[in-house]
Amino acid sequence: MNLRTLLIPGEADRLAVVRRPVIVVMLLSLLIGAGTLGFRYFRDSSWLESVYLAVVTLTTLGCRDPANNPTTMAFVVVYLGMGLGLFSYSLFTLGQSLLDPQFRQFWKQRRMLNRINALSDHHIVCGFGRMGSTICQYLDRKNKPFVVIDTNVDALEARCAPNNWLYIVGDATDDVHLHQAGIARATALASVLPSDSDNTYVVLSARMLNNDLQIVARASDDKAIEKIQRAGATRVISPFSSGGMRMARFMLNPSVESFVEVTDEHDSDLELVDIQVSEGSPLIGQRLAETRLAERGVMVLAIRRSTGERLMPPPGPTEIQAGDNLFAFGHSDKVATVIAECEGT
Repeated sequence: MNLRTLLIPGEADRLAVVRRPVIVVMLLSLLIGAGTLGFRYFRDSSWLESVYLAVVTLTTLGCRDPANNPTTMAFVVVYLGMGLGLFSYSLFTLGQSLLDPQFRQFWKQRRMLNRINALSDHHIVCGFGRMGSTICQYLDRKNKPFVVIDTNVDALEARCAPNNWLYIVGDATDDVHLHQAGIARATALASVLPSDSDNTYVVLSARMLNNDLQIVARASDDKAIEKIQRAGATRVISPFSSGGMRMARFMLNPSVESFVEVTDEHDSDLELVDIQVSEGSPLIGQRLAETRLAERGVMVLAIRRSTGERLMPPPGPTEIQAGDNLFAFGHSDKVATVIAECEGT
């Protein structure tokens, strides 16, 4: 992988910090190689002894005289004169580079990418502001794997690192960072960048890179919602509109809204999920009342047929068909069991 793709675009100094140790190691190898050839030629030593003499001479740690004839003496003088200062400077530069925070950040990101490459069916969060942070907290509570993309390295280090969340320091509008986040293997993406134009660009890029991806995006107004939907978003959320509607519902039905909030509490394991009924599921052909899902702690609130027909609420005699989407409510462990049955696993 190209080193430049692991860094924030435009920060050439980071690339220089990464290249510096490589150049120093190559220079040291060249110095030792030159000394080895010199001792091999002028002193007629074996290859192993020539390498040994080159190292102990260059480091001035030799315990015996490396020269046994005037020609070798002259070579040692030239070798030390040209190489000793360069060797000392190279060691100093190498140590300085290894202690450089940017160098450590580079290797931290590289280890992070190795962990991300092992993910599949994960979620990607583009933007780590207030909405992005809230999404990450929710996914973490639900034990869902996810990757965060943001340019604010300080915020990522402060919030993601302590929680062991995977993140990429970079611009989410750049396809390179979407590829690094494993967009081809991801199941969903949330774009909550501050700018509507950036969210539109991320949605468009994500849809082109993964046509089956579930994409949820943030928009500031109705015009932006329409544009982002046309770009390929599965769902577009306007914080202002949804917040206003929620406040209105609180005014009209405060008790109902309080009950719905139970599913969002930190200590609650209740979930409202969309369950896909796959081919081969043992529930296919059964009537809803025959499944006894309610007695098992799972309430089916609605059914959406593959034809688009919606049953809200579904009557007991409703027959479950392949391709149905069951909108169910219940405890996490109970819901997980039903999901396994519906998927035929």
